[in-house]
Amino acid sequence: MKKKLFISLISLSILSSCSTYQETDSKQKEKNISVLLSKMKDESKKKAKIPFNGVKEVNGKINVLIVGIDSRGENKSRSDAIMIAQYNPKDKKGKIVSIMRDSYLEIPGKDQHFNKINNAYYLGGPELLRQTIKHNFDIDVKHFIAIDFKGFVKVVDIVAPEGVEVHVDQKIIDDMGLDVKPGLQKLHGKDLLAYARFRHDTLSDFGRVQRQQEVLSALKNEFMNQISSVNGVVKLPTIGEKLMHYVDTDMDFKTFVSLCGTVLFSQVKDVETMRIPVHMGYSDIKYPHAGQVLQLDIAKNKEAMKEFLVDKPTPVTN
Repeated sequence: MKKKLFISLISLSILSSCSTYQETDSKQKEKNISVLLSKMKDESKKKAKIPFNGVKEVNGKINVLIVGIDSRGENKSRSDAIMIAQYNPKDKKGKIVSIMRDSYLEIPGKDQHFNKINNAYYLGGPELLRQTIKHNFDIDVKHFIAIDFKGFVKVVDIVAPEGVEVHVDQKIIDDMGLDVKPGLQKLHGKDLLAYARFRHDTLSDFGRVQRQQEVLSALKNEFMNQISSVNGVVKLPTIGEKLMHYVDTDMDFKTFVSLCGTVLFSQVKDVETMRIPVHMGYSDIKYPHAGQVLQLDIAKNKEAMKEFLVDKPTPVTN
């Protein structure tokens, strides 16, 4: 019964989305949708690879933990980028909260202690990172997606084969060794990774967080362009299957494609962003065991994040 209900819901989602496309061949529509549903059915038996105790979304909102891993294939690595991506199906709005990796937080568990939040992933993977966010900010997530440097390059080339347009200045070009000219440029996998990781300017890690959010939003738009036709709908399972090879997630194939379809077919146009720590919500401190950290005003940052993601959304000026 649940399986039939799932297929019916996906069918309705796709059919309603297709009404906005410039395609008149109804037989072709039916064929594409049939292929999509058949592919999802065949792949739905795949099991999730990594245990993750995420909780059901509040008020129908979908919270996904996105982790960029400071790794090129090692078994244990620290998280280089930490984001909570939220989609609200009621108003079709998207939000992204970036938590800076040097945020000094209490990491729960048997050996509860304070350290940089990126150390939580190193010690206990995505589940401990989820617990750390919940423990400090009282915000939980349902799913996670983690990707390392090699995976990021592959994903960019799959999602945005024509590249992603960003503004590159001379300092980034010189520091990261990019073979481009200053100004608006379309960057591909390796170069876009370098752009997103650059931090040797006056903004340091704060500027890097801005670029990470910019890149994530741009990739979402490029993905939408790829499937913005009825013929493009049938690409979703194939693209999803490729993406699954380069990311770690608690989701099986069916859940992954369903989530992508829910967000993409809803035509989210505006994505609000915020950063943790918020403006005037931290101090620069140095500890012997952790080095230079961002000492957060927990109450202020917790209130800001909950207001942004849970209550009436009031973007915090960073």
